[in-house]
Amino acid sequence: MKVVLCRDAHEAAALVADEILAALARKPDLVLGLCTGSTPVEVYERLRAARARGAASFARVRTFNLDEYLDLPADHPQSYRHFMRRHLFDGLDVRPEHVHFPPAEGDDLTRRCAAFEETIRAVGGIDLMLLGIGRNGHIGFNEPTSSLASRTRVKTLADRTLEDNARFYGPDEVMPRLAVTMGIGTILDARRVLLQAIGPKKAEAVRSMVEGPVSSVFPASALQLHADVTGYFDPDAASLLAERAYYAKTRVLELELQRAGRL
Repeated sequence: MKVVLCRDAHEAAALVADEILAALARKPDLVLGLCTGSTPVEVYERLRAARARGAASFARVRTFNLDEYLDLPADHPQSYRHFMRRHLFDGLDVRPEHVHFPPAEGDDLTRRCAAFEETIRAVGGIDLMLLGIGRNGHIGFNEPTSSLASRTRVKTLADRTLEDNARFYGPDEVMPRLAVTMGIGTILDARRVLLQAIGPKKAEAVRSMVEGPVSSVFPASALQLHADVTGYFDPDAASLLAERAYYAKTRVLELELQRAGRL
C-alpha cells in the first residue's frame, strides 16, 4: 500500500481529484467506483469545477456507488442517491443511464445484487475505486467479520457505524439499520484504489489498515492484498503510523523518479 502524507485535508482532496482527472484524460470511458460521506465532498467539488471550466468531460464515464441504505427512497435527504446528485452528478455531464447504485428497494435483492455485479463485469470492471474508511475499519458497509471474498449483498450495520452516522439524522428521523454494499471481493477487483482518511478519529483505523494484520475483523486491512492502493492521510489521521518517516521518504523519492520520467 502506498501512503501519501498530506499537509491537510485540502491537499489530500486535490491529489485525489488530480488522480481521477488524469485517469479520465487517459481513458474517457473510465469506470469509477464512488463513495459517500463527508470525506469525498471536496474531491467531488473539484471534479465539478473541472467540468464547469471545460477541463474534463464525464459523458462517457460509468459510475458504481459502493452502497445505499436499505429501503430509503432515492429522494430522501439521507439517501446516498440524493447525496451523489447534490455533491457530484448534478454538476457533471454523466449520462443518467451510466450511474449505478446497489439495489436497495423492493424484493428479490439477492438476485438483483448478483445482477449489479454482472453489470460491473459487463462494462469491463471498475478502473478506479474511491474509498473512505470507518472507525471500525469498514469500507463500504463491510462491517467487521465480513468475508474478504464477499460480493454485493445486504449487511446489518454495526453499532459504531450507527453512532458515527447518527449526526446526519434529526431527532425524529429513524436511521436505517440495514444497507446494501459492494463486497470486499468486489472492491478488491477494482484495478486501482484511492482511499482518503482525515482527522484524529480515523488514526487508529489508518494504523490498523496500513500496518496491522490482514483480518476480517478489520475489513480495510484486506486492501493490503491489492496491488495498487494509495492512501491519502492528513497529519491527524496518520499520527499513529509507526513508519511515517519511511512513508515520507518514499514519497520524495517517487516524485523524483516521476520528474525524471523514469516511472
